[in-house]
Amino acid sequence: MNQEETILAPGIGWTLLIAFGIMWVGLGLYWGRKSKSLDGFMLAGRNVGIAFGSATAMATWVTSNTIMVVPQFGLKMGVWGLLAFTTASFGLFLFAPMAARIRNLMPRGFTSGDFIRLRYGKVAWSVFLGISLFYSMAWLVSMAMAGGIVLEALAGINYKYGMSMILLVCVLYTLVGGLYAVIGTDFIQSVIILIGIIAVAVAALSRMDLGDAYETSVQTQPALFNALLPVALLSLFNNMFFGFGEVFHNNVWWSRAFAIRKKVVSKAFSLAGLLWLPIPLAVGFSALFSNSLGINITDIDMTGPLIAGELLGSTGAVVLFVVIFCSLGSSIDSLLAATSDLLAEDVYKKMINPSVSDEQLRKISTLIIVGLGLVTWLICLPRVGNLMSVLFFAGPFVGSAVWPVVTGLYWRRSNEVGAVLSMVCGSAIGLYAYFEYGWYTASLIATIVSMVITFGTIALSKTRFDWSVLNEEKL
Repeated sequence: MNQEETILAPGIGWTLLIAFGIMWVGLGLYWGRKSKSLDGFMLAGRNVGIAFGSATAMATWVTSNTIMVVPQFGLKMGVWGLLAFTTASFGLFLFAPMAARIRNLMPRGFTSGDFIRLRYGKVAWSVFLGISLFYSMAWLVSMAMAGGIVLEALAGINYKYGMSMILLVCVLYTLVGGLYAVIGTDFIQSVIILIGIIAVAVAALSRMDLGDAYETSVQTQPALFNALLPVALLSLFNNMFFGFGEVFHNNVWWSRAFAIRKKVVSKAFSLAGLLWLPIPLAVGFSALFSNSLGINITDIDMTGPLIAGELLGSTGAVVLFVVIFCSLGSSIDSLLAATSDLLAEDVYKKMINPSVSDEQLRKISTLIIVGLGLVTWLICLPRVGNLMSVLFFAGPFVGSAVWPVVTGLYWRRSNEVGAVLSMVCGSAIGLYAYFEYGWYTASLIATIVSMVITFGTIALSKTRFDWSVLNEEKL
């Protein structure tokens, strides 16, 4: 099998795409009826229960990058590559107690930017917003790219058309329903994702002779099973700290912390992490044996779809198509909603028009959602780079934000100077490592640099922060 072949006829692909698109938009309209206030549109009324809360966190974290990049990790770095991706679940586990503390300290908070502004001041706030917005765009672009790539690989749908259709659907139902629509569709998408991934993994195991495949792979690609492969070991820790940075700083997760009921928010994130933990192994294990399957992979982004097609045929391709479409929707909608909140609340309201009314701010949010979709579409059109390079380019920036967020939530002595220096220096040195040593070192180095600076400034600090400052009533 090679990349010139497609598993599904384009007509089937378009039918699936249009059918699920109509369904998500319809559900967005249905759940969006509750979004009558700004709180409802941005934070689903701050009353989300544990079932919907854990489902939306899990579904959002099962991105198209999980489905598409995990097989690449298996193909390039073997067993350690797959384990490296499972460490992303640690971010959800560790954020669980942080989410409970966030709700206690900031009962009327809206965004992660609110925390940085109140905790560290305007300079740190500006740096943080730059990091968060850059990362959000990198994540959006990588997912939109993945959608176009998988539709082209599975059904021969032109990359530009498939990518455009997926973005349009996500923008539409996020626009009409806000976070109510995002969380409601995430619940359904999480169920479909779990069932689909289990079905694909079971079917692959039943059709693959693991003994023969292992023997062939060990002989032809022994490095994939080398427990001391340096690049793979570095990628494990790099990916773990990248996952910490993604969850700890990004408004996608803070918006859920503010939206989920205070009594269950910690349990919801813990359950989401537990549900997510085995997914990378189920998705990517077959990539270890791609050589024994005789698959010609010349474009690494095609690894997952080609392996699924070879093992499972058209039925497996349909299941994979649906799973990836759901993973795309559950992440793109979350990013559109959370990033628009950050731009509306932190940039427009706090910096441009403090007297804006809630009704006007909601209208601004909808315009921002449209703008984000358009900018993402324009960036994705040329398809520059592969998914792994696009995603991990943002690693140094989010890694540098880990320690300012963590120490800011728990240590009174954490201060503005340390927060600014750790984010700026961590990002700069991590970015240097990205180009000089490789993507698999960037997040790790950025996080270590940020840690040294943060703890060094805390040791010298005489600051004793008053936690009540964070309990800012919404203006």
